[in-house]
Amino acid sequence: MSEPADGHRYTASGLGRALAVIDMLAERSPEMTGVSTVARELNLPKAVAHRILKELTANQFVTFDEGTRRYRLGPGALAAGLAALRAVDVQGTTNRHMRRLVEITGETATLSMRQGWVRVYTDQVLSPHEIRMSVTLGSRHSLVAGSSSKAILAALPDAEVAEYLATHELVAMTPATITSGEDLWADLRAVRQQGYAVSRGERQAGAASVAAAIRLASGEVYGSLSLCGPQDRFSSRLLTEYGDLVADAARQVSAELGYQPAPEPADDQAPTQAPPAAKRRGARRQATRSTADQAETSSVEVVVSQK
Repeated sequence: MSEPADGHRYTASGLGRALAVIDMLAERSPEMTGVSTVARELNLPKAVAHRILKELTANQFVTFDEGTRRYRLGPGALAAGLAALRAVDVQGTTNRHMRRLVEITGETATLSMRQGWVRVYTDQVLSPHEIRMSVTLGSRHSLVAGSSSKAILAALPDAEVAEYLATHELVAMTPATITSGEDLWADLRAVRQQGYAVSRGERQAGAASVAAAIRLASGEVYGSLSLCGPQDRFSSRLLTEYGDLVADAARQVSAELGYQPAPEPADDQAPTQAPPAAKRRGARRQATRSTADQAETSSVEVVVSQK
């Protein structure tokens, strides 16, 4: 058995090594990765890593960019991932709860799936209001700005949160976006304590939302369920009311997917303080604002009544 830097364990067989490479590329998606990085982080000889990547490329599990000499997941991995997603039927399970949330609140419900260090909108049930929020399905967003993102980040172990902050720059999407590591840790403590995340214009000005994390049977964070709408319709009272509704719905979805939470510990599980400043300065930093984030991928719609 071998244990790479990400903590996962794989057998030393060829299949086990190939799965380790696939898992690493999935964690880094949508970034592209060079063969030297794969070899170093998975503790593989460079020739072995290169051979695995070539075989995966030949089977379309991985694509290779001639210009950058780097690799990322390809259409074969997408087909396998979609097949696995259909088997679990997270969207089918969640959609029933989303429709109920929309019936109760009149606001748009969305489902996001975590993909490495980003999240992707995969489903939505639109509000019946003439003025409402909508999102672009398939758009990718960082794990910082907005309640859907913060709900996912808060559900991760402290070590993963610290790794994210050490390797990603906190980029302002709006004047309300949290750009301080200390402030983000404080916000994540509140998310864990109350069971849901809140955003008032953090990813898009004029929008408000609440969200809670969804877990699979393994305990892995699948993504998040949210309610969103124009900020002027989300009073402080309704943010609390909607937050409790979303948190309860996310718990029900997780339970239906097989997740069984561990008994509550004696002390709270709030995130620890941020890593020392010297460590943060020494770490490689990347902009968290994805290409999809740079364009507005959610909007306030004015729906013309047909009545």
